[in-house]
Amino acid sequence: MTATHAAGRKLKDAIFDANQACNEAIKLHGAEKVTNATIGVVLDEEGKLATLPTVEKVFRAMEFDELVSYAPISGLPAYLDAVIDLTFAENKPDGFFGAVATSGGTGAIHHAIANYAERGDAVLTHDWRWGTYDLICNETGKRLETFKLFDDALNFNISDFAVKVDALLKKQNSLLVIINSPAHNPTGYALSNDEWDKVLDVLKAQTSTGKKISLLVDIAYIDFAGEKNSTRAFMKKFSDLPDNLFVMISFSMSKSFTLYGQRTGALIGISANSKVIDEFKDVSKYSCRATWSNINRGAQALLVKLAADKNLLPTYENERTALYEMVKRRADVFVDEAKACGLRVVPYKGGFFIAVPADNPAVVCQKLHDDLIFAVPLKLGVRVAACSTSFRKMHGVAEKILRAMK
Repeated sequence: MTATHAAGRKLKDAIFDANQACNEAIKLHGAEKVTNATIGVVLDEEGKLATLPTVEKVFRAMEFDELVSYAPISGLPAYLDAVIDLTFAENKPDGFFGAVATSGGTGAIHHAIANYAERGDAVLTHDWRWGTYDLICNETGKRLETFKLFDDALNFNISDFAVKVDALLKKQNSLLVIINSPAHNPTGYALSNDEWDKVLDVLKAQTSTGKKISLLVDIAYIDFAGEKNSTRAFMKKFSDLPDNLFVMISFSMSKSFTLYGQRTGALIGISANSKVIDEFKDVSKYSCRATWSNINRGAQALLVKLAADKNLLPTYENERTALYEMVKRRADVFVDEAKACGLRVVPYKGGFFIAVPADNPAVVCQKLHDDLIFAVPLKLGVRVAACSTSFRKMHGVAEKILRAMK
């Protein structure tokens, strides 16, 4: 009974499938014996969901009508202003800005793909990627093509990026590029300032031909990448870009505020041309009404309260930094032990995940089940969630992955 374009669609999500298998093992063997390296949320050292006390305190103290009332279609104006300020910190580029509230970072990505890639055209991103990019492209009548994120020496592959951009713009009049950095999912990689310069040089060279290019920067995990201003320094590079090079940033409250299920985020636009921003606000608002109408008012109001309070905001940031440092300690164990035992790992610089290149990821992950270790098999390798694996249980995981691969 479905329309032809929807016929045969069936979601198979490797992340949630791996987590389900982990939960079944916990029922059989007990949580103490099982290592959960699957899910993209921060679990504490006892395996329970880690949340931020200040966020919970503010949320519970809010008036009920503030939690359940409708929000404006584009989002609370104060929320949008706060999102822009928090996104850039001290690294706000020169230009005009716009923002629209979205259903998490996923909603922001959806709107960018829906409105800034032509139907039937390709969207370009890196081969190591979050699989939902593919789903959104399929859902909106686009297709996803990839460049190699790394060269043979595991450095950022600017050459392949340039080749793929050029090839697509020989066939298309416009192109949407998605780059997930810093704290890339699933590798933990981050582009350096020099690498960002090279990316923008490639894109600016193409705009000189009159082609339209949109760049979406997915920063979902940025607050688990390091000190807030150093991790955002690259954003200053979005100043005074050509009118036909439009930059968007997808903001999420899921990780930075441990509000995963409240589904609140934003899509931010930056341009040297105010008319480009006016257009961005109009088409994004239209898409909001056509998808979710409006989103969670309570989470928006919570962010406004935190951002405006000179005492609450630094307290919240300190709590978030403590979570980041906990995840980093776990990741450092894995990276150090991988180096010691000779396990090849994609360069990790921060974030929830670490990636191990593998020829048969599903077979490797299945073999890890013998040790009651559960990780996520991807197309190019195995994803290990440092966010959900305790410090104690992380010891020995790298060596067991190497053994499983052999």
